[in-house]
Amino acid sequence: MQGYVGRKVLGAAGTLLFVMLFNFVLFRVMPGSPVDTIARNQRLSPDEIQALIEDFGLDRSLPAQVPGYLWDTVRGNLGVSYTSGRPVTSVLAGRVWPTVVLVLPATIISVAVGVWLGIHAGWRRGSGTDTGSVGASLVLYSTPEGWLGMMLLVVFGVWLGLFPLGGYSSSPPPEGAAYVADVMTHAFLPVLTLALAYIGEYVLIMRSSMVEVTHEDYLTTARAKGLTDREVRRGHAVPNALLPIVTLIFYSFGFVLGGAVVIESIFNWPGLGLLTFQAIDNQDFPVIQGVFLLSSFLVIAFNLAADLSYGYIDPRVHER
Repeated sequence: MQGYVGRKVLGAAGTLLFVMLFNFVLFRVMPGSPVDTIARNQRLSPDEIQALIEDFGLDRSLPAQVPGYLWDTVRGNLGVSYTSGRPVTSVLAGRVWPTVVLVLPATIISVAVGVWLGIHAGWRRGSGTDTGSVGASLVLYSTPEGWLGMMLLVVFGVWLGLFPLGGYSSSPPPEGAAYVADVMTHAFLPVLTLALAYIGEYVLIMRSSMVEVTHEDYLTTARAKGLTDREVRRGHAVPNALLPIVTLIFYSFGFVLGGAVVIESIFNWPGLGLLTFQAIDNQDFPVIQGVFLLSSFLVIAFNLAADLSYGYIDPRVHER
């Protein structure tokens, strides 16, 4: 088991190093220059533009910038935003909580509902529940999140007027319990959009896993012992069918702080997704790198957690 854990940790560390290097190169080979954007917006003189280039270290070649970038990243120094002049860590910190409020509930809802529907659909293969769940899941899974969000916004926000058209809270925001209720009202449509978009994935995978274990020998043995259908499903089929979906659940939670760029842009939700869209539009490389690095780190960390937990749940994994 120790060797298995060591291999997984080293693999995760190597992946993170590759992501850091890829992160550095990717956003520096994009066309255009952030300094041009800043100069255009602030109408700077040529001398001031040159000073900005030197301050940001853009006058050096890419290989010369790599060591400093890696060392600063290890120390937690992600640089300074080109557009706001604030440290990237401060910019990210101000956008993390809105994204958590949005994506975390959506992920929990989609996992709970999707797994529950997948269990019942797979256990009663060919039934009306199975047919309806699979059909609805395929439709939701293939529907673009942006289009779904806009339709919900038009119906419930514009036509019915039940929910706000965007934003994190009202202006000016209320106080106390009224503020929490106001944020929940603003978050309802984007959370619903993400939950509906993710549910289909869990239904299809959980159903497939349940179908595979339906005719296993240990279920026949459990029935021969006199256990009821519900007891066989709950005590024997579901625990074994859940194994393949563990990785998917961990993987989904890895995207919690990565944000949903399209959804946050549609609903003007001030999280990491909207920040990413704005940073790309302004060519704010340090902010883009910070979001990308944070998202990648979480995905790698949760995948590592999934691999390690899989090793404990199923000992056959680390014996291979």
